[in-house]
Amino acid sequence: MHIGMVGLGRMGANMSRRIMNAGHAVTAWDVSAEAVAALASDGAHPADTPEAMVEHLRAQEGRVVVWLMVPAAFVDDTIARFEPLLQAGDVLIDGGNSCWQDDITRGERLESAGIRYLDVGVSGGVWGAERGYCQMIGGQRDAVEYLSPIFETLAPGVEAAPRTPGASGAPGPAEQGWLHCGERHGAGHFVKMVHNGIEYGLMAAYAEGLNILHHADAGTAGREQDAETSPLRNPEHYQYDLDLAGITEVWRRGSVISSWLLDLTALSLRDDPALGGFEGRVSDSGEGRWTLEAGIDVSAPAPVLGAALFQRFSSRGEAMFADKVLSAMRFQFGGHHEKEAGA
Repeated sequence: MHIGMVGLGRMGANMSRRIMNAGHAVTAWDVSAEAVAALASDGAHPADTPEAMVEHLRAQEGRVVVWLMVPAAFVDDTIARFEPLLQAGDVLIDGGNSCWQDDITRGERLESAGIRYLDVGVSGGVWGAERGYCQMIGGQRDAVEYLSPIFETLAPGVEAAPRTPGASGAPGPAEQGWLHCGERHGAGHFVKMVHNGIEYGLMAAYAEGLNILHHADAGTAGREQDAETSPLRNPEHYQYDLDLAGITEVWRRGSVISSWLLDLTALSLRDDPALGGFEGRVSDSGEGRWTLEAGIDVSAPAPVLGAALFQRFSSRGEAMFADKVLSAMRFQFGGHHEKEAGA
């Protein structure tokens, strides 16, 4: 098959390479000419405008397929550039992390012109070129079936995980690593949104647990805290010098909390046990917020995911004023002065 890829960042470029390595063809366009040239050196056909991309795709394949891998904030503007160029039967894919509600609006509008619109949540990160990409897909079944060779190419394959006990017969798409989540527009991005909300919670659980282990030497000489800020009743109980890199390595092998996220944590701690290259500001790109909003809308409790999202806010200093209010109240009712950092 021959598809167009728009947005050649880490994900878009690596997905294009995986597609081309499997024998399919890619025509590439990006606002960065350098990004286009870099992918062209790996075999993609370069396009310098959306018009040039669509013209080339139509000449090669007849039916045009354009896959967008751009940030959610730029999807509508990018669609506006391509929509006038597409015809009935063509396919437009949003493979970024758009809000599923936006997919409903876009999909209905494009469908009225006969253009197929698929929302594809893609997970795999910077490792996807080698490991493959998990794909959660929403939109018209005929378009999904037409593009199944591309989805299969991008997917990790059944060998990425042991088959679930009881599974038999030929592996289906889900076991391959891709799934048509429903014909209703937004189904794919809705599933990916919740996937990312869960990711927030898993990451926070690992981080909090490792932080407790990191502070397990609080009772050793030179680490005792002021009784007001850390009332450590039994310092002798907290005199451990723990190897966090070693702990994450042993957890990877046979423990019930093993996962790819833990694999990546172990990699980071092996390279830099103190994580000196990070300041601890953790961004969120929207999916965690939308997951909580959906949970509220349908009355599905999600306290763990909420706590994980709020922890990210705190990491960026968003709790600073609240912390000042707490300190001010403590001073007012008890005359407690703030201690200097490290005191």
